[in-house]
Amino acid sequence: MTRTVDVVVIGGGQSGLAAGYHLRRQGVDFVILDAQSTPGGAWQHMWDSLHLFSPAAFSSLPGWLMPAQSGEEYPDAGHVAAYLSQYEQRYQLPVQRPVRVQAVCRDGGRLRVETGSGTWSARAVVSATGTWWRPFLPAVPGQELFSGRQLHTVKYRQPADFTGQRVVVVGGGNSGAQIAADLATHPGIDLTWVTQRPPRFLADDIDGRALFDAATARRRALDAGTSDTGGVASLGDIVAVTPVREARDAGSLKASPMFSRLTADGVEWADGSRVEADAVIWCTGFRPALSHLTPLGLRAALGHIPTVGTRAVDEPRVHLLGYGDWTGPASATLIGAGRPARDAAREICALLANGTP
Repeated sequence: MTRTVDVVVIGGGQSGLAAGYHLRRQGVDFVILDAQSTPGGAWQHMWDSLHLFSPAAFSSLPGWLMPAQSGEEYPDAGHVAAYLSQYEQRYQLPVQRPVRVQAVCRDGGRLRVETGSGTWSARAVVSATGTWWRPFLPAVPGQELFSGRQLHTVKYRQPADFTGQRVVVVGGGNSGAQIAADLATHPGIDLTWVTQRPPRFLADDIDGRALFDAATARRRALDAGTSDTGGVASLGDIVAVTPVREARDAGSLKASPMFSRLTADGVEWADGSRVEADAVIWCTGFRPALSHLTPLGLRAALGHIPTVGTRAVDEPRVHLLGYGDWTGPASATLIGAGRPARDAAREICALLANGTP
């Protein structure tokens, strides 16, 4: 059985919900397909100690400010997941779950969205699947030799899981610094933190509000053809949230350069020095989860999908939300999701009004 709708939104996390909000305001017939069995997007899978970089009021989706969390200036991941759940209920967004989209294909003048529980026919598609579901692991010699545990950020939950162990954390971004700080302050853990380059901490008074402003200023400069401001990258790589700042100032958050290979019982640097390890945590980032768009042939030579704003250059019926600055300034953040979603909804409405089948 094929169900018919004007727009299919793929993904029920923050970007998918922001798209739903603006499509609802435009009076569009749409559905949101979410692969997760419960609401909250990727936020329901984060590690226990994770907190936002910004206060609740500065971390909100369009239409409704996130309520403050009692006793917390910066809300934790559980609070964010609960907010997303309440958000979709508040606006009665038509979310269906769990529905995993397998492929989006051209079907005459429409798009066919194939899922594990049936097919949808749509006039336009919004892809809002994010990156959490596609963790990136670098190719490092000896990975197959290491006898200990290897896991990515997506599988880390709490330092108690590593009590009594020697742990190597790889990664100089926010997740690497936060997880390293988490482990460094927990008794009974022997931590080694390694980064590709010396860690670059942002000034202690910079939080998500300043980062969003920097990302927005960079996009405006690029759109205007003026000099590239460098955006967030010009400020540093690591937000000095309280646990990171405390571990850094206590001297327990010191980084070593990246090792050259893994051994059976640890890691080894080019000079022959070694550290034994029971576990390696790869905080090495993510890639956009876009395999469902493969049948459309939209990827360029390096795997990137060229866009104008949020619209795919080679398929104007497809919009991409929340994958990074290339789909809108700070679009992978809560506060940054709204504007690209609004622009995508307006473009889709114009497309539908022009008589697309």
